[in-house]
Amino acid sequence: MSQMEGTLICRYEKAGEKFEILVDPKKGYDFKIGARTDFSNVLLVEEVFKDANNGVRHTDSAIKKAFGTTDPIAVALKIIKDGDLQLTTDHKRKLMEEKKAKIIELIAKNAVDPRAKTPHPPIRIQNALEQARFHFDAFKSAEEQMEGAIDAIREIIPISLEKMKIAVKIPPEHAARCYGLLKEYGIKKEEYGGDGSLIAMIEIPAGLQGEFYDRLNKMTAGNVQTKVV
Repeated sequence: MSQMEGTLICRYEKAGEKFEILVDPKKGYDFKIGARTDFSNVLLVEEVFKDANNGVRHTDSAIKKAFGTTDPIAVALKIIKDGDLQLTTDHKRKLMEEKKAKIIELIAKNAVDPRAKTPHPPIRIQNALEQARFHFDAFKSAEEQMEGAIDAIREIIPISLEKMKIAVKIPPEHAARCYGLLKEYGIKKEEYGGDGSLIAMIEIPAGLQGEFYDRLNKMTAGNVQTKVV
């Protein structure tokens, strides 16, 4: 068993020796994947173990030989950065489901069917990933895995990462309120007409076009002009 109640073990091997530390499950995982940079409270016990499950500590001499120091924090940082975090089956399953959902969401937002220039529904992407037997990595971000996932399903569904430029003209009465929305999506060019209308060019992932139009129409009650260029 690689986990005790409320802890995770992180294991590092060097010269045939195992070095283990006990970390907080959430904080340890977040630090391992780079979602957390503060190491405080990640380490549950300032000890380096030979066998953490049985509480067998390493000798200072063995730690010094392997890491060049006996400082528990410095050693722990090396172990968590370069070692293996021993996730429980339940924890890993939960993380994988979260990662899978995030990757599907990213693909739906950033990729399209190149024939129709329209996004694929999430369920279609999910089915394609399952058919391709794509392996989700619990220790890589969804962003890092998105392009690999797209490559894996390209032979199953037509799909490509594309951006589109949209010219937008917003009447003066809505210009100030809509400016923040356009900036959120990425303004490439902007100018104001003589009547105070806002004329802008934005560039967005093609899969976001439906969402963008919906939000823009809601904000202007449909009183807006758009054109794909």
